[in-house]
Amino acid sequence: MAKKVKTTIKLQLPAGKATPAPPVGTALGPHGVNIAQFVKEFNDRTAGGDMIIPVLLTVFEDRSFSFILKTPPASNLIMKAIGLQKGSANPLMNKVGKITAKQITEIAEKKMADLNANTLEAAEKIIRGTCRSMGVEIVD
Repeated sequence: MAKKVKTTIKLQLPAGKATPAPPVGTALGPHGVNIAQFVKEFNDRTAGGDMIIPVLLTVFEDRSFSFILKTPPASNLIMKAIGLQKGSANPLMNKVGKITAKQITEIAEKKMADLNANTLEAAEKIIRGTCRSMGVEIVD
């Protein structure tokens, strides 16, 4: 028989570097989840990475859990691709970098599983929109 789901929790944690301290402890503690066990499993599955990894954690009534790792946020992938520390505070006035169409295609291919897009072209449009909102110019 299937376990009864108590709640789902969404977190964004650095790959391989999660700790029981906030935000993990404060998010999982009220639901009775074994925080140390989650941290160990997460760090084992994401070891060697240097990105922020979104996690969808499902907590069951018996306090057990399962989690799904998602792809890093598009903004993080864009910043890594062009070597930025952060996006522009005012993207209309201040441009902080340039990205090529080829790099956008690569990012869209990585994110395709997590995006609400049916085609690669639609995924590329989503990534282009993220670039514009960060103040990154698109060079074709």
